[in-house]
Amino acid sequence: MPVEWEPVRQSRTHELVLRSIEERVFAGELKAGDRLPPERELAPVLGVSRSALREALRVLETIGVLVAQPGRGPDSGARIVRNPDDALGRLLRLHFALGSYSLEDVMEARVVLERSGFEAAVTHARDEDLDEAASLVAAMAAPGIGVTAFNDLDTRFHVQIARCSGNALTSTLTSAVRESVRPLILRALEEAEDWPATAAALNAEHTELLRLVRAGRGAEAADLVERHIRSLHGTLVEDQGVSRK
Repeated sequence: MPVEWEPVRQSRTHELVLRSIEERVFAGELKAGDRLPPERELAPVLGVSRSALREALRVLETIGVLVAQPGRGPDSGARIVRNPDDALGRLLRLHFALGSYSLEDVMEARVVLERSGFEAAVTHARDEDLDEAASLVAAMAAPGIGVTAFNDLDTRFHVQIARCSGNALTSTLTSAVRESVRPLILRALEEAEDWPATAAALNAEHTELLRLVRAGRGAEAADLVERHIRSLHGTLVEDQGVSRK
């Protein structure tokens, strides 16, 4: 059945537009993949200006539940999507930069999430998922790999294992927490006195982590990933002068 749209009050208009759309999502009337009516149609139905409607749509796009395609083709317009990883990572990175969370907060969150993810991956990972993780480890071992490329692959490796856990929320949270400290980790790696040796040491641990998961030794993998995380975050505190709260 077509979605029934109703006018909203004009006070704090864009927030009321958001509420109207949220209510339809919660009621199951709007689902991932559904398209919203064109602005010229939806704005008068809701009883708001097109600028207020656009403001509400921009908020939804920022938090990763809507994508807007300009133009007049079949793919144009606003569409409901499921894309929480990038949005949550961006939000968490900003709050970390603003001091909402300390580096120690982030480290402890990573430890909890990744211990759980590595242990669960032993049970839930498919061979092809672990093969993808292995390809990332191999790419990190490439001769002459730069810091930025290594950091990107490192992030993808940890997120890939989280995806292997079979828990989509664990995967999203792991991605967001790891993403929140990406600039800080990158800066620390760039200041390593011997980058090739640092890269080799880090990737040796990735290799062992993957071996333990493949061997079904989840508890050992969890212990190793905790040491891996705490060691790197300890370096961040020492090298970057980040104070613990």
